[in-house]
Amino acid sequence: MATFLENAYSLVHQDNAADIPSQNELKQALEKGTDESKIETMKRILTIMLNGDSMPGLLMHIIRFVMPSKSKQLKKLLYIYYEVCPKLDAQGKLRQEWILVCNGIRFDLQHPNEYIRGNTLRFLCKLREAELVEPLLQPARQCLEHRHAYVRKNAVFAIASIYQHLEQLIPDAPELLMNFLEEENDHTCKRNAFAALASISHEKALEYLSAVFDGIPNADELLQLAELEFIRKDAVANSQNKARYLRLIFDLLESSQSTVIYEAASSLTTLTNNPVAVKAAASKFIELAIKEPDNNVKLIVLEKVDQLRQKNDAVLDDLTMEILRVLSSPDLDVRRKALNLALEMVTSRNVEEVVLLLKKELSKTVDEQYEKNTEYRSLLISSIHQSAIKFPEVAASVVGSLMDFISDFNNASAVDVISFVKEVVERFPNLRRSIVERLVSTLSEVRAGKVYRGVLWILGEYSLEASDIRETWKQIRSSLGEIPILASEQRLLEDVNDGEKDPSEQVNGHAKPSAPTGSRKVLADGTYATESALTSSAAAKAKLEAVKAAQKPPLRQLILDGDFFLATVLASTLTKLVMRHSEISKDTARTNALRAEAMLIMISIIRVGQSNFVKQPIDEDSVDRIMSCVRSLSEFGQRQELEAVFLEDTKKSFRTMVQTEEKKRAAKEAVEKAKSAVQIDDVVAIRQLKKKEIDGADEIELDLEKATGGDTATEDLTSKLSRVVQLTGFSDPVYAEAYVKVHQFDIVLDVLLVNQTTETLQNLSVEFATLGDLKVVERPITQNLGPHDFLNVQATIKVSSTDTGVIFGNVIYDQEKGVESNVVILNDVHVDIMDYIQPAHCSETQFRTMWTEFEWENKVNINSKAKSLREFLKQLMACTNMSCLTPEASMKGDCQFLSANLYARSVFGEDALANLSIEKEGDDGPITGFVRIRSRSQGLALSLGSLKGLNKVGGSA
Repeated sequence: MATFLENAYSLVHQDNAADIPSQNELKQALEKGTDESKIETMKRILTIMLNGDSMPGLLMHIIRFVMPSKSKQLKKLLYIYYEVCPKLDAQGKLRQEWILVCNGIRFDLQHPNEYIRGNTLRFLCKLREAELVEPLLQPARQCLEHRHAYVRKNAVFAIASIYQHLEQLIPDAPELLMNFLEEENDHTCKRNAFAALASISHEKALEYLSAVFDGIPNADELLQLAELEFIRKDAVANSQNKARYLRLIFDLLESSQSTVIYEAASSLTTLTNNPVAVKAAASKFIELAIKEPDNNVKLIVLEKVDQLRQKNDAVLDDLTMEILRVLSSPDLDVRRKALNLALEMVTSRNVEEVVLLLKKELSKTVDEQYEKNTEYRSLLISSIHQSAIKFPEVAASVVGSLMDFISDFNNASAVDVISFVKEVVERFPNLRRSIVERLVSTLSEVRAGKVYRGVLWILGEYSLEASDIRETWKQIRSSLGEIPILASEQRLLEDVNDGEKDPSEQVNGHAKPSAPTGSRKVLADGTYATESALTSSAAAKAKLEAVKAAQKPPLRQLILDGDFFLATVLASTLTKLVMRHSEISKDTARTNALRAEAMLIMISIIRVGQSNFVKQPIDEDSVDRIMSCVRSLSEFGQRQELEAVFLEDTKKSFRTMVQTEEKKRAAKEAVEKAKSAVQIDDVVAIRQLKKKEIDGADEIELDLEKATGGDTATEDLTSKLSRVVQLTGFSDPVYAEAYVKVHQFDIVLDVLLVNQTTETLQNLSVEFATLGDLKVVERPITQNLGPHDFLNVQATIKVSSTDTGVIFGNVIYDQEKGVESNVVILNDVHVDIMDYIQPAHCSETQFRTMWTEFEWENKVNINSKAKSLREFLKQLMACTNMSCLTPEASMKGDCQFLSANLYARSVFGEDALANLSIEKEGDDGPITGFVRIRSRSQGLALSLGSLKGLNKVGGSA
């Protein structure tokens, strides 16, 4: 029926464009048409009836001209018509025509074609009138003995439905189904019969189950599933049977059918919280996740394991390695789910095994090509990172393994590794020396600028011994090449020029002036043309490009490619190395030599950045930062505060950031533990013995309501009123307003319609249409509305993304005296995307990666009168549902400028990034600046930027 309704709704809109035929036209089509034309006519009749017109005058014609047909498709439409056709007259008595209909149904119940019989039995399940059902009862009972299983499996449901609604007609239905079960051999029929018996008589179903209890493990899959469903219900009503049921379920866990294993494991965890049972069920769920090919099944069973883990702390820890076997799946979402679940279950006993397996998987990403290889590699690195931070005993082996791949990984993965190394080198002082040595040895192999910056920062901060400083300096000089850079590059170019010169081309030791050379070409019209050029300029340009393309050391190549941010980090690192060498070594001459060489390198970088040897010139900010390092080295020894800034403040800031992240992790773990923590001295409340009243309500009843998904707290009236949208004006013939109820993936419009005229509005319907990723899936039906009467109708709209959506429509009705339809245009309803945006968190590396990848950006100008920058940030987070990723420590103190990164995620899995940059002009001045919003899709970026709350906060958009 549901499928037909969906098809009928689609037909409604096709018929709207055409004229609705009259009853006489439909009668003629039924009288004279062929079976094919009758099928189309019946579809049109059903569509009109679903729109609100019952068309009672057609019943006799349909009995005369449609019921005798042998067309199976027409027969199917006939029974759909019987289902929606009014069966009672105005006095509430059965219409006389239905005596003929009943006779036709009786013939179909005795039809030689088994599919017609089965279709008729399914229709019989929907009849509720005793006068109609009574004459059909005997042929329905006879169908239980039909030779074909299709008839018998539908007959048992028909018998059960009649017993449920008209018990007086067939009081022996439970015994009838019991006898059927004992004699039936077809598996599908037995399953249907048991399900029907359980729905009408729990006692008889229990009696049958007890009789065949020992044979259930060997029964058919379908029957086992129905019996497991009954067992779950009976275990609640008859707890004395629970022990026997548990033994049976343990046997069913060894079934060869995946569906039976899943239902058995689910039933086991429903009936008991025993650790042995929970562990057995979880093992079977994991087994299904490994062997089932469907990715949706894998995700579902892994979610089941996660729920068991949350309810049974530490019981499933021994299954961590089993869960990691799911990583053999090629789907990234399945791997992510398995990794997250395994990390929640890692303990000090199994962390070494887990990390070892993750390292093997990481090696495979280099040797083998997976689907979404880069994302999977980042997931593995993040998982290893979390394990090493949580369990310091594995940090040493983990760091060593990851550092082997720094030069082989792509840019994003290598950045993840170096971020992990930075945290480890700060948290574990005993590993610093070995990490610095490894980084120094791999410095010449690094090719990515971001990775090089991280390596240089670590070497500058943690090269604490004179020998470390010397080795670091040596590797940096080797990676930088010959100094000064500009002079060496020019000399290389001169060498290329000298090698190509011919003595005959020189005059008095100097090169001859260049002369234009030409070549003749034939044009399209047959004439000749001469093409000339200055060969010397083209050759010079080609030589310059050849010099640039020549193989160079990695650090030199990155600087010549225009990475001057790396150059500033290099300048800072060299300054730190010189200052630290001065502190720990008494060799003043060597310190002065290092200082002079560092200053030469810095000036050389600035000069080459201002020449034509680089792809893009150096920016002013980089020049200022490098020159500040030069000045610091020139004033070295005269101002102690400079040494404190370079050698202490940066490390202290990083240490604060690491501690902040550690506090966040600890706070998150504390919140998770608090959810399931119970104080040992808490009072145990027994509902039957004691009730505690809170504002007239039972506290335990409130808890039960919340536990079952309900909430006794009523919604605030003002909150409801804020969601009421006026659709028409007060002077319109029909007044309409809608209460907008937003769910996770759909919107329900509860529309109130008021007839403000003194006439009856006939065929009144509300039509909705949408713009954006919205789809109307349930439309209000057509009804009649009396004078000054009111009516409530509902429309359901599916939401598939957070793009801006608009719902619009109109009200159509006929008046008693009018010939044409009247239309009232409705106001638009705009979808509030904030109902689908939720605060989320991600790492800084993930944020930067997404910021680089996302191509859609919306820049909103800010002009606010907020009292402070922090207050504005809070207002922005509240109106956009975004969380702030910038640590609190980075925003402490009084400053006239604030910059922060924000992040949110929609219920559809869409990421939304934002960067806020604002400043305050004086104590009483306005806050100005902008917020840049980025997302993968254009709609989300534009929707967030056009929020009313954002415009109110910002003042302009």
